[in-house]
Amino acid sequence: MEFRKSIIKEVAMSRVISYVPRLAIFAAGIVAGVLTSSRRERGGISPAAEQDLKRSLADLESRLEAHESANVARFAQVETRLDEHAVKLADVPSTAQIVTAMEQLLSKTMTSLDERLTTQAHSIEALKTTVTQTDSLLERVLESLDSLESYADPAELAGVSLAQRAVV
Repeated sequence: MEFRKSIIKEVAMSRVISYVPRLAIFAAGIVAGVLTSSRRERGGISPAAEQDLKRSLADLESRLEAHESANVARFAQVETRLDEHAVKLADVPSTAQIVTAMEQLLSKTMTSLDERLTTQAHSIEALKTTVTQTDSLLERVLESLDSLESYADPAELAGVSLAQRAVV
């Protein structure tokens, strides 16, 4: 809003500046009139001096008009640039929009991280359960092997002693 107010002030200023060359031309005309009337009262002005004065006045007017048109062109360029910059500024997201976008991105990232950590925790629990079951099964297998070995030991001893008797 402040930006628009400054543009409005500059537009008003450009109007004032456009009056300056006109006032200068008007003042030059008054000065020329006063000079010619005072010389006429004294005895007049020579036609050659009058022509020089008219040429000088015409030259001054043309330079002032050229200066005025150059100023108008410059002000038009400045106003065009200001409009372009205003459009560019309107396209730039505000700080609140940037912060909101970052919060959403961070929220999604944290949610994804939480989901992965939860999945890993479930995997670890499943592995613990599997290891416990494997340990239990291995323990039973070892106990079964021990019990089979204890049952097999007396028979083997009897079989070995019969084999030893036959050999002797």
